[in-house]
Amino acid sequence: MPPLTSALVTGATRGIGRATAFALGRAGYRVGVCARTQTQVDALLADLKREGIDAAGVGADVGDPGQAAGAVEQIAAAIGEIGVLVNNAGVLIARPIEEMTLEDWDVTMATNVRSLFLMTRAVLPAMRRRREGTIVNVASLAGRNGFAGGTAYSASKHAVLGFSRSLMLEVRKDNVRVIAICPGSVDTALLQGQPMLQSDPTRILRPEDVAETILHALRLPARAMVSEVDIRPTNP
Repeated sequence: MPPLTSALVTGATRGIGRATAFALGRAGYRVGVCARTQTQVDALLADLKREGIDAAGVGADVGDPGQAAGAVEQIAAAIGEIGVLVNNAGVLIARPIEEMTLEDWDVTMATNVRSLFLMTRAVLPAMRRRREGTIVNVASLAGRNGFAGGTAYSASKHAVLGFSRSLMLEVRKDNVRVIAICPGSVDTALLQGQPMLQSDPTRILRPEDVAETILHALRLPARAMVSEVDIRPTNP
């Protein structure tokens, strides 16, 4: 990895996104972060900078076309063209199908799928021009398997894998890597308070585990790409 490559992480203020922002910063990346709430982005930037990490960020809904493009433009102006995009923004609404509203469905698809398209479209032209770059899409083992209450979430993560596989075949000729990360249960706010999803937080993954997996994949030689990675709790 060249020193101080710029990376942009979406959904960066909590959980996997926050852990990934710190892991990348500690590894020498300039880090761009975005999430919906500006005050939370500002707090994260203060924490990153206290560790000496070169960081910039903006509050944005990455499922909105104008806000997604604006976030990339602002962050790239501050830290340089984006060398790594980590599409991490996500939402989990686990409910029986009879209780799933159209708004629940639309929010899930906008956050978990539409944002990938919008953010990727915003960073990809520069990556192709430079003939280098990596797009990391945080999917889920739910993208391979369903679960009760997961009609919207699992459908969205199946879509993330389909998007990633197709995009990888499209852009690899331009030396752009596409990596889908598929974690199992992770102890984050996304999972907490979900009555249909019971797990022991002491025996499932931590956000830092997923962040380290992303970093390991990025550290592969530029000629090598792990296109999909499953990461599971060892003994759930």
